[in-house]
Amino acid sequence: MQREHIHFVTGRLAEHALKSIVAPLAGQVGFDYTVDVLPITVAALMTPEWISRNWRIPPATTRIILPGYCDGDLAPLSAATAATIERGPRDLRRLPAFFLSEPPPSDYGGYDIEIIAEINHCPRLNLTEIILEADRLARNGADFIDLGCEPGDPWKGVGAAVRAVRDMGLRVSIDSLNPREIAPAVAAGAELVLSVNSTNRDAAPDWGVEVVATPDVPATLEGLDDTVDHLARAGVRLRIDPILEPISFGFAASLGRYLEVRRRYPDAEMMMGVGNLTELTDVDSAGVNAILLGFCQELSIRSILTTQVINWARTSVKECDVARRLMHHAINHRVLPKHLDARLVMLRDAEVEETPVESLVELAGQIRDSNYRVYAAAGEVHLVSAGLHLRDRDPFVLIEQLRRLGPNGGPPKNLDPGHAFYLGYEMCKAATALTLGKTYRQDEPLDWGFATRPEARHYLKRTGLHPTNDSAAPGDGQDMVLE
Repeated sequence: MQREHIHFVTGRLAEHALKSIVAPLAGQVGFDYTVDVLPITVAALMTPEWISRNWRIPPATTRIILPGYCDGDLAPLSAATAATIERGPRDLRRLPAFFLSEPPPSDYGGYDIEIIAEINHCPRLNLTEIILEADRLARNGADFIDLGCEPGDPWKGVGAAVRAVRDMGLRVSIDSLNPREIAPAVAAGAELVLSVNSTNRDAAPDWGVEVVATPDVPATLEGLDDTVDHLARAGVRLRIDPILEPISFGFAASLGRYLEVRRRYPDAEMMMGVGNLTELTDVDSAGVNAILLGFCQELSIRSILTTQVINWARTSVKECDVARRLMHHAINHRVLPKHLDARLVMLRDAEVEETPVESLVELAGQIRDSNYRVYAAAGEVHLVSAGLHLRDRDPFVLIEQLRRLGPNGGPPKNLDPGHAFYLGYEMCKAATALTLGKTYRQDEPLDWGFATRPEARHYLKRTGLHPTNDSAAPGDGQDMVLE
């Protein structure tokens, strides 16, 4: 079978870095290759139309990899060759992952755990606030919107609130022990009641909906069997929640009670209130949710109750939505929940990609334009331009060094306020990446997993086509300016 021949298109500055990465990669993956260095300093400024006038494609080429920043319609290129054309990663350091990463499994994304997302203290909120929060929770992945009530007199607005959320097309549960509060909620369309024990189980058959059975004394499971038997004899559909306790208040023992309840009731539906851990522990909630969802998946606990009140748990619903898919696939396929879905790897990156410092020194001697490249490497922020390489751990020290490099010890001519603001922003991102152990790429957002926000590109733009000594090209680097 003929080996694949991949033709890589790049510019002058990236030539050596590209070749150093592709050479071992070709042997590892098993392909032949050529590198087409076009007459332009920065590959990011290429356009498909310009490439079509300057590239040289070997006859054996089966696949062409363009720079990741090459924007525009690829039709001019596709018309000139039968080879497959695609954009590579925006960062050359990601080429190994581009070739070696396996695509997500075709069946990835399924789940069988319901997310019940509670709106706390609903009697204190007006109807508009409840509707807005219900919409936010549903968009993040909630299957049920749980209206949390409070001890004391029944909430007079419970029926109106349930109807309003139901009118949004959402399923509703009611979190109360008070039958005088539960009855109007069920009449308005609530489908699930949290919770039922010996104090209110006699009223449950009148509601005609599913309920969550809980023990009277969680530490001993006292009353749970009687409540389950009572509800079962009355034909009430139920799921069981042995109650997850916070750390230092019986957390380990409460996990054991979930195991015990599963042993007693092997076929029963169960629920876990994961918010008792995420809201009550000084730790980012994503990892906690992932572990608890893994426990639930292994034990066939098919619903979880969560909240996202405290700031470190503010994205818990989305975290649970990602975690339930990850754990469902891992457990059903008997594989580790690793290298399947990185959206919960948020604080630190799975791998940190850095440009070697010696390559930055070499780059400073190669480039001819006065634009500044920002890097994070070897524990320092680096600023590179034509004949310039500044470095320091502190961006403030770095910008002060730069500010004194112009005429008479003043700022360089191209360091206007807008340019300085841009550099400050980028160096702040670089410093953050160094602090947390993340990969920094200029003009790219730091990777915060599912919480990553896209950023507009501000570093380079095209200011028109200018001839160079070797060929018509989008400049030789002198036309690269800040947007």
